[in-house]
Amino acid sequence: MKTLRLIPLLAALFMLNVASMCSSDDDNSNSSQDPTPVINTVNSGTWRITFFEDSGTNETSHFTGYNFTFGPGNALTATNGTNSYTGTWSVISDDSGDDSPSNDLDFNIAFSTPADFTDLTEDWNIITYTSTKIQLVHVSGGNGGTDYVTFEKN
Repeated sequence: MKTLRLIPLLAALFMLNVASMCSSDDDNSNSSQDPTPVINTVNSGTWRITFFEDSGTNETSHFTGYNFTFGPGNALTATNGTNSYTGTWSVISDDSGDDSPSNDLDFNIAFSTPADFTDLTEDWNIITYTSTKIQLVHVSGGNGGTDYVTFEKN
């Protein structure tokens, strides 16, 4: 009779062990991601913002008509044929172990003007990227707002 009570306990322990072995939690704060593939992707061609949400407010229209070039020397240029603004960009490995969804890569963007472009100034986390689309997220430490930006290749 005691053996019959032990079987459900052993089955539960077995299931927990199998679940932990199959877990997709690859959080290893001691390993860093190589930023080179992302850098090579954005260095190719010009990009446009197809989505920008600032703490729940869609502000995509602030960037309509602008093409962004992620150039050498971390030079970032946004131009619409009439206006041109310069900023900086970088993609770096972040080994801080901050549990961000960025796979330990930070996509940094900085503009000092105009006001709409300064909203892009953040250390973004990469949600996904392909050769034609990059989706970024930033969770504010101050007000807890979440910002999203999507760049798509022209």
